[in-house]
Amino acid sequence: MSGDVTYLDNAATSWPKPPGVAQAIVECLEREAGNPGRSGHRLSLAAGRRVYAVREAVAELFGAPDPVRVIFTHNGTMAVNMALGGLLAPGDRVVCTGMEHNAVMRPLRDLEAHGVTVVVAPCDAAGRLDLDAFARAVEAAPTRMVVLNHASNVTGTLCPVAEAAAVARRAGALVLLDAAQTAGTVPIDMEALGVDLLAFTGHKGLLGPSGTGGLILGERVNAAEMVPLLRGGTGSRSAQERQPPDLPDRFEAGTVNFAGIAGLGAGLEALAAMGGPAAVGQREGELAQRLWEGLSEIPGVRLYGSADRTERVAVVSFTIDGLTVSEVGCRLDDEYGILTRVGLHCAPSAHRTIGTFPTGTVRLSPGPFTTVDQIDRTIQAVRAIARGV
Repeated sequence: MSGDVTYLDNAATSWPKPPGVAQAIVECLEREAGNPGRSGHRLSLAAGRRVYAVREAVAELFGAPDPVRVIFTHNGTMAVNMALGGLLAPGDRVVCTGMEHNAVMRPLRDLEAHGVTVVVAPCDAAGRLDLDAFARAVEAAPTRMVVLNHASNVTGTLCPVAEAAAVARRAGALVLLDAAQTAGTVPIDMEALGVDLLAFTGHKGLLGPSGTGGLILGERVNAAEMVPLLRGGTGSRSAQERQPPDLPDRFEAGTVNFAGIAGLGAGLEALAAMGGPAAVGQREGELAQRLWEGLSEIPGVRLYGSADRTERVAVVSFTIDGLTVSEVGCRLDDEYGILTRVGLHCAPSAHRTIGTFPTGTVRLSPGPFTTVDQIDRTIQAVRAIARGV
């Protein structure tokens, strides 16, 4: 099927997956289908070893202080909720940016209704964070945490994480980084960036299956003070009826998605074989820039975000004057086999910031298997639609 369509929705989930991902899942189910950490027989031990090996690979990729501080979750949203709900309490204050995804905004608004103060630092019309305004927001009152969207899923705009994290740390605030759009395409070193908590998903740039993701706890995070999102069986300290304090068990109640984690491990191996996040991000960025330049020459097409490719990841959002985004997306799919995402992309805050709320945009997001020919055919298709052909 991959030869029949041009898939430009990698910001939602990467596709196609490297062949090793499906193979790893099948192998896990056929040969290692014991419950990891729950039994002492060979299948359980094999599954446990596989899960820990992937935990180590994730820790190495992101510069985590210890593999046991990599907490596997079902997705990036669960990881964000785990961090926010586990560390914020009534009376606390949190600062986020104007480009956040609903994975951040919805739990924050819920916490706000229960006594947490939420402050949104402004971004400009291209989605760039105003660092001076951000600093004023953080320093205006004692701040427990700042949340940073590493790259917008709407415009691809990158956040100056190191600079913003330095502001937060000077104020004594923890830094939570939402790396859903950058994990696998932008090199990330938690310590070098000053990040305390990193939320990632496995099914986008890490090339793994859905149902995988995680939260990484930096050294400044006191896990004992962090309230677990879930409580239940862990396979450890089974005589106790309270959640154990040990990591990662404190935050991994219930059986982990070990088959999915095996697939994630294969995705990480494929990513490494492609040269790692820097190489993949560079190639995807070149494709996105080709898209941007081609679309910018079409009368009636409006582009959103920064024209400077160094300021964004491989996400290009646009509209066509006189046409709804749904009409454009449907025509690209039905007439040209080009798969995109249209609308608000679960990020109304970002669309308000860039001026496209409530209609949204058409979003194009190349991936590691996108070709130059597919990019050029997409430009030609948009040109034809804009001309009314």
